[in-house]
Amino acid sequence: MSPSAAALAPPPPPTRSAPVAEPTPALGSEDGREVSEAVYWKDYYLLSDVHYEWNRGRLEEKPVSDYETFQVYHWLMLLLDRFFESHPIGALVALEMGFRLKLPDGVAIRKPDFGVVRHDNPQPLLPLDVSYHGVFDLCVEALSDLERRGIARETVQKKADYAAGGVPEYFILHREPELQSFFVRTAVGVYVPLVPIDGVIESRVLPGFRFRVADLCRRPPHTALRDDPVYADFVLPEWSATERRAAALAERAAAEREAREAAEQRTASAAQRAAAETQRADAQARRAEAEAQRAEAEARQRLELELAALRARLGT
Repeated sequence: MSPSAAALAPPPPPTRSAPVAEPTPALGSEDGREVSEAVYWKDYYLLSDVHYEWNRGRLEEKPVSDYETFQVYHWLMLLLDRFFESHPIGALVALEMGFRLKLPDGVAIRKPDFGVVRHDNPQPLLPLDVSYHGVFDLCVEALSDLERRGIARETVQKKADYAAGGVPEYFILHREPELQSFFVRTAVGVYVPLVPIDGVIESRVLPGFRFRVADLCRRPPHTALRDDPVYADFVLPEWSATERRAAALAERAAAEREAREAAEQRTASAAQRAAAETQRADAQARRAEAEAQRAEAEARQRLELELAALRARLGT
């Protein structure tokens, strides 16, 4: 490579194998400052107290969201974590990890509030990566409405960058439902709304992942979602399986108990019938004996009468 080509080549993002010392942050925000990409990676990317993105040669400070908006995206992030436990098709990455977008009019380095990298992404997410060298499959931003430019940055600039850079899905979250947006990238490289069906968003990038839009604001405990048909396939399915096994065991035990009780009842009924038959036989025997005794008495009486009549005829 010639010196001029080397000078034009973008600097590699930092890796853990080649750590970059974190600089002492300057007083005040440096939002809007012009710096080279190399300076950004070296001096700003790994800052921990202020998160800067780099947009076509300028620093952009990540705006701060209010606590309730944080709760919205935190709830969804934990829901995704539950999803990956039962459907291990991808991994979550948090705010500290950025990625580089090659755009028609330049380069931007973005740090979404959290993102997803599928395991079949052409660029694998490596254990020691501190920046991602591919394009996220899903980017999620928590909208900050403290300043007008913060809203425009998430809903206009980043939306355009993510679409042009090839991010398949983009979610914008906020405490107010009317400021939430969900987009899916089309084959021609533009975002269209991911329309809820019966109030439920179903991801195209993560088959099987879905959530009820209203739940973003309600934020029910995840343990309460395991019996909800929207979430039952991936929220604590092992609990549901355990409960199904327990229910099956209880049902089988109940059936065995009913069968045992029925057998005992049949045995008792048979004994009762046998006892009744014995009683009937005894009664019949007693009646037969009584009849025989009566017949014998009647025969004896007739004989005595006949003897008395015979004596009378003989004059004795």
